[in-house]
Amino acid sequence: MTKSATNHEPTKSSPLPRRGAIGIVARKSRLLVIRRSQYVLAPHTLCFPGGGIEPNETPEEALVREFQEELGAAIVLSRQIWESVTAWNVHLQWWTAQLIEPFQLIPNAREVEEILWLSYDELRTHPDLLSSNATFLDRLEQTLRAL
Repeated sequence: MTKSATNHEPTKSSPLPRRGAIGIVARKSRLLVIRRSQYVLAPHTLCFPGGGIEPNETPEEALVREFQEELGAAIVLSRQIWESVTAWNVHLQWWTAQLIEPFQLIPNAREVEEILWLSYDELRTHPDLLSSNATFLDRLEQTLRAL
C-alpha cells in the first residue's frame, strides 16, 4: 500500500483492494481500535482492524488473516452486521468478532503503530478517526436509537 497525499484519507485513485473486511471487537464497553502505521494508506489514523480480501479468499478468511497479521491474534467471527462502500470505492463488510483467549495483542509495526481500547464516545469524537469508521459508528448509533 502507498500513503495518501492529503487529509490522511486514501484517494479514489489509490491502489486499494476492491473488497475489504472489518472486525469489531468489544470488551467491557470498549472497542478494539488500531492506529495505522506510517507505512500504510491513511497513516496515523484510527480504525478497526481488518483489511483487503485477497483473490479466492472469503471475507471471513480475510478477517482471520488480517487479525493475525496486524495483531498476532486469533479471532472467532460472530456475524456480519453491515456493508458499505467507501468514498474511495472499496466495498467493506463489517463483522463482530471475539478474540480467542488467552490472547496477547502484538502490533505488527509495518501496519499498526498503536493498539487502543476506546469507548464509543472516545472513538466517535477522536480527531484521527478514519472517515469510513466514523460512518460505521453513525450507522450503529442510528440502529441503536431505533431499537
